[in-house]
Amino acid sequence: MFIRNGLRYVDAKSISVLEIGFGTGLNCFITLLEAGKKVDYVGVEAYPVAKEEVEKLNYVVELEAQDKETLFEKIHEVSWEEKQDITPDFSLTKRKQFFAEITDENYFDLIYFDAFGAKVQPNLWTEDIFKIMFAALKPEGVLVTYSAKGSVRRAMQAVDFDVERLPGPPGKREMLRATKVSGE
Repeated sequence: MFIRNGLRYVDAKSISVLEIGFGTGLNCFITLLEAGKKVDYVGVEAYPVAKEEVEKLNYVVELEAQDKETLFEKIHEVSWEEKQDITPDFSLTKRKQFFAEITDENYFDLIYFDAFGAKVQPNLWTEDIFKIMFAALKPEGVLVTYSAKGSVRRAMQAVDFDVERLPGPPGKREMLRATKVSGE
């Protein structure tokens, strides 16, 4: 759903993506497989997942991407805090940091906001965090998230995002897409 409602929604020949909650690297890998355009990908994670845990998830087989297994491995082997080329059209920077420490401004076309849910970590779903996300996006930039809680939507709207509800993935009725309106 991040791909359909985010990556495919942003109409650009090259795109900069910020993932909030890099986790197991699944969204990064799927973006690499599906992009069809030049991607500058930044994944932020305060608590990186151990490589052994990622291997147990068997994503390469689940996605029927055995021919891309070396790319999946490379995503997890590249060092943190350095921009690395995974392919000629896909660069990755993994940043070990808290979301509140993000200082990028007008840089990203798309944000995958994939933090733990608002019930589990309410401090990640506040106006203060969404102000940081708003600042990090270019004008007309888009943030997509699986959360569709009213409090999350209102926090996004409070920082001037234009927010729309979209059909969610299996098991979720809705998800949200927030756009940074031009001139903001």
